[in-house]
Amino acid sequence: MASEFHTRYIHGAGLWNAGSYIQAGHPFIKGSSDIDNGAEDKITFPHVARSVTVINRSSVDLRVHFVSATANAGYQGPDGAAPGGNPTVISDYHYITLTEDRDSITFNVKCSEIYITSQGDNGAYEVFAELTGVPAGDMYVLTGSGVTE
Repeated sequence: MASEFHTRYIHGAGLWNAGSYIQAGHPFIKGSSDIDNGAEDKITFPHVARSVTVINRSSVDLRVHFVSATANAGYQGPDGAAPGGNPTVISDYHYITLTEDRDSITFNVKCSEIYITSQGDNGAYEVFAELTGVPAGDMYVLTGSGVTE
């Protein structure tokens, strides 16, 4: 009986496991040096992030958001809407703008992807994320007030 109990109640990394977010994360660094005007880059993390820092490395405004604003980007709303971008991300200002070289923002949120949209030619950025041990496939789709509505 004791071995059955231990087998059924093994704790591990998970979205709702506080230990997954308390300890220091595994580093993830990525960047781009040439995003065209209006182009959107998707940064996908191999594991759920516990924090994400984005640094603007150009004089071009960059918009950082959690849901794609472009068509056919795989967004699926809470009502099961067909895949595609969510135009309300831009029209309803569901983004943060980094306005100058070395401007940065750190989000202490769990997510498995972010999007960066350039507002001019030759946009550039660096991304640093602290990753948990939680597989990215365990992360739910971010939607709702302040993200897509």
